[in-house]
Amino acid sequence: MAATKVTAEIQRITPGLVEVEIAGTSPLIVNQFSEKARLMMEKAQQGERVPKEPKRPEELFKGAMYLLPDGRHGFIARGFKGAMVSAGRFFNGITMTSLRQSVFVRGEGPDQLVPLIIDDEPIMRQDPVRNATGVADLRYRPMYEKWGAKLLIEFVPSVLSVDSVVSLVDAAGIGGVGEWRPTAPKSNGDYGRFAVVPGGISIITSDASEKVAA
Repeated sequence: MAATKVTAEIQRITPGLVEVEIAGTSPLIVNQFSEKARLMMEKAQQGERVPKEPKRPEELFKGAMYLLPDGRHGFIARGFKGAMVSAGRFFNGITMTSLRQSVFVRGEGPDQLVPLIIDDEPIMRQDPVRNATGVADLRYRPMYEKWGAKLLIEFVPSVLSVDSVVSLVDAAGIGGVGEWRPTAPKSNGDYGRFAVVPGGISIITSDASEKVAA
């Protein structure tokens, strides 16, 4: 008698999508690697001599901003995802590896930025730092005193529920984003922290996976 062929059934993953509004609980400091700095580094790596120019604080300040093509201020989507993945250590039953593969923050534009919600323009910070050689230097960076954002988050429903995603975002706010955040590997501080806005959750889709034949 011929063996009976068994057809396996697997679930097709239909991603969930939820928008979560956050509000900063401490100022956000950003430090975009400017296009000018990229060009100078590229020239140096190609063996070209790059003359040292005098510092222009206003130019450095503006070059450190993350701006969308239409001029809106933003912050990198992967920064928020990284904060969510890092927050996974607060919870049992989920690993950071699993979170990297099952939760994504959507951004806009070629640089994948999340637009910031701000009332005022950022202020310019002037902070003393030490460069790689240990020499003291000054950095000019934008700081948003009051800020927020609406995070458009894609997730795998078989791994995370909507409530779990929201809890993860809230926990991510403990570690924060940007410069001098609590989870920064170097020069950490209390900046870039945030929390979920009460009532700021919009479920776009959270449909369960549908079964398809393998």
